[in-house]
Amino acid sequence: PKGTVEAGEEYKETALREVKEETGVSASIIKYIGKSSYSFNTPQDMVEKDVHWYLMMADSYYSKPQREEHFVDSGYYKFYEAYHLLKFSNEKQILEKAYQEYLDLKRCNLWGSKKYLVASLDQSLKRMGLDYVDIYYHHRPDPETPLEETARALDGIVRSGKALYVGISNYNKEQTIEIAKLFKEMGTPFIINQRKYSMFDRTIETDGLKDYASKNGIGIITFCPLAQGLLTDRYLHGIPQDSRIRTDGRFLKENAITEETLAKINALNEIAKKRGESLAQMALAWILRDGDITSVLIGASKPAQILDNIGMLNAPVFTEEERAKIDEICGK
Repeated sequence: PKGTVEAGEEYKETALREVKEETGVSASIIKYIGKSSYSFNTPQDMVEKDVHWYLMMADSYYSKPQREEHFVDSGYYKFYEAYHLLKFSNEKQILEKAYQEYLDLKRCNLWGSKKYLVASLDQSLKRMGLDYVDIYYHHRPDPETPLEETARALDGIVRSGKALYVGISNYNKEQTIEIAKLFKEMGTPFIINQRKYSMFDRTIETDGLKDYASKNGIGIITFCPLAQGLLTDRYLHGIPQDSRIRTDGRFLKENAITEETLAKINALNEIAKKRGESLAQMALAWILRDGDITSVLIGASKPAQILDNIGMLNAPVFTEEERAKIDEICGK
């Protein structure tokens, strides 16, 4: 929130006060990001203002609007959502800088260390108002922390009663084997690995993780099953203005929509139509086709997409001919 510096205040004090007054959230300043300037005309004069930006950490995801200024709502935006709401290019540049600072801080935070894992869970439980979570995921391997420390920290979290089970994410086959061995020695209830998987991205097949996990009783939950929206009907006739390419562009860029990719999408869509499904429904059903995958995460941005996605629950079984044709189209 933007506000006016009151007498006796420093900029950072104003920033913290405005956040508290306009959202009800207590925050702490992590880092000063920089200054932007803007001007506007009034009937009397041109007004020029400087805006000072801070990277902050909130103590809660809870947020309430300030009734005194007749705010209807308040809340949190993801980076790309906030980016496209800003009107001025200098504000967008500041936001980009703040987001990069945040990512750099995360990278330096030794995300596999005991301190990081325990503190992160404690903060999450406080925000959610819970005593424990069902599964606590370690999001990605940390090259700066010994795997033994990460495994012991996760084991300790379960024994403390703050999580029932342990999961990992973005571990390849070799890393999964290594940490699974440590968990087995400690008796840690390790149950699942979260990995990217779709018709277009079959890394978990080529690196052997899918087969290994299936044979060793380890679940796999997959994300990005629709390849950032490519495996839907959204790009069959061009790039919609409200698509991720137009509204975000960090993960799916316009140059990904090549003639070859469009040909693949259209060919897959023809198979889906013959099966009586949308392309998205078929793509989701394909992931769960053989029982090796425990579950699939969908990233819907609209209620209609969720309703379409869950239609895959009624999907017919894939024939061998359909499987082979899908592999051929995808070049697998």
